[in-house]
Amino acid sequence: MPNQQQTSPLRRLYNYTADKRQLVVFATLFSIINKLFDLLPTTMVGLAVDVIVQKENALLAKWGVTEVLPQLYLLAGLTAFVHIFESLFQYLYEVRWRNLAQHVQHNLRVEAYDHVQGLDQSYFEDRSTGGLIAILNDDINQLERFLDVGANEIIQLVTTLITISAMFFVLAPTVAWYAIIPMPIVMIGALYYQRLIQPYYKTVRESVGLLNSQLSNNLSGIATIKSYTAEQHETKRIETVSRAYQTRNEDAIKVSAAFIPLIRMVIMAGFITIMITGGVAVMNGALRVGIYSILIFMSQRILWPLTRLGTTLDLYQRAMASTNRVFDLVETAPSFEEGSQAITSVQGAVAFKDVAFNYDERASVLNGVSIDIPAGHTVALVGATGSGKSTLIKLLLHFYPLQHGSITVDGIDIRDLTFNALRSAIGLVSQDVYLFHGTVRENIAYGTFNASDDAIVAAAKAAEAHAFILALPNGYDTIVGERGQKLSGGQRQRISIARAVLKDPPILILDEATSSVDNETEAAIQRSMERIAIGRTTIVIAHRLSTVRNAHQIYVLAQGEVSEQGTHAELVNNAGLYAKLWRVQTGEQ
Repeated sequence: MPNQQQTSPLRRLYNYTADKRQLVVFATLFSIINKLFDLLPTTMVGLAVDVIVQKENALLAKWGVTEVLPQLYLLAGLTAFVHIFESLFQYLYEVRWRNLAQHVQHNLRVEAYDHVQGLDQSYFEDRSTGGLIAILNDDINQLERFLDVGANEIIQLVTTLITISAMFFVLAPTVAWYAIIPMPIVMIGALYYQRLIQPYYKTVRESVGLLNSQLSNNLSGIATIKSYTAEQHETKRIETVSRAYQTRNEDAIKVSAAFIPLIRMVIMAGFITIMITGGVAVMNGALRVGIYSILIFMSQRILWPLTRLGTTLDLYQRAMASTNRVFDLVETAPSFEEGSQAITSVQGAVAFKDVAFNYDERASVLNGVSIDIPAGHTVALVGATGSGKSTLIKLLLHFYPLQHGSITVDGIDIRDLTFNALRSAIGLVSQDVYLFHGTVRENIAYGTFNASDDAIVAAAKAAEAHAFILALPNGYDTIVGERGQKLSGGQRQRISIARAVLKDPPILILDEATSSVDNETEAAIQRSMERIAIGRTTIVIAHRLSTVRNAHQIYVLAQGEVSEQGTHAELVNNAGLYAKLWRVQTGEQ
């Protein structure tokens, strides 16, 4: 397979539209036909001049119409015919190019987003959300604008050059060269400018990604900004990034704007030459007045549109820079592949065997951890921050590739399972609860989208959330706001638990589910967790040891290793790290 990085962006775009090739062909055909009809009125003007000057000896007399007035009527009819069909084919090409632009924009955005969702967790940790949004939104919109306008302009410009060049050589081969000579100069200049301006627009797209990233981060952290009265500081930061984007654009504009004035001088020389040499040919009787009129008008049609080449190339370069960024994203391969095995019935037995892991060649987070969790049992993972508890959970969910050892579910290595099969069997209640902008009902049913209202209410009751939900302004139809900002931390946590209850997974993970709530809310959450843990494998991560006293087995992690394990009573009597933490939390020490 060829390296996509070395493929031209236009080729990458052309390959992507393979399923719409017929639409591309017809859009191109209609653009060409429209331009042919668009050029004909200029010929009509020359023929009209020829009729007025030559009268019965005009070119139209060769068609059998010898009288002047009928010749003018014929020209009027031909002009009407030409304009009608020019308008028709303009409508046809605009509809098809715009439909193609919308098709590519929609499909590419959805495909790119779907692909991004399939990338491993480390990909997102290395990149900013704003940068990804810039690609999924701004870059794809830039590509849509090119397909909507720029592609047709390029096709019609080429059609104009070929058609009028052919007409010049047919009507007046002796002076045709004077109109043709400026063309290679213009085209060479265009190609030179294309190569010259390409790096400028690459930096422009990178700058807009940085700007979007900063905006996204600031809007997400607006509460922190306000609480530290850092509004002016953040405004200055946005101003700095925006100024850099402005500067990059200005640099690109300086280069692209110089194209048209320079090309205009070349075009002017060609037009003056045609005007003088053609006029001399008319005075010498070597060229008809009507043909001379056609040449003058056509020289305008062939030369002046070239001044738009700079604008078209500007649009093209922006679009191609965006195309590369979008397809680079789409073609980014995950750092590891998922398995192919599905699993229909999960009992919930989980085993970590000699698991070792580190992030990006840093110091090891886990060093040979082995934990055996029988189906239906509740185990707790405790230890200081950074001891590896959350990393174990991320590895169980297969967010990262296993580097050493194995993790099994019901004896099956998770590397052999599909992501869907594995993660469908696991319910996660995290300390960092994420609620989507929508209703309470929609957030509880997230992941179980076909759940009935009765099932949603039952899940809320199990999570001890039903009472406070009914007290909300619109009950289950209350909008929670982005990230659930209209609710308290405890309310968000209980909705998260209800979501897990509704999913009814055989394996439940509670990651610091009571870390940031008050004592009353903690007691309510603790009661709900004890109820929903019955009959399923439950892994509890907690700093508050009071919440894990009833676990079947408690594992104490320290520096990435299991330092102690046992029941609450056994560990308290062992006088180890767990006992020390227990005495601190109960006030004995």
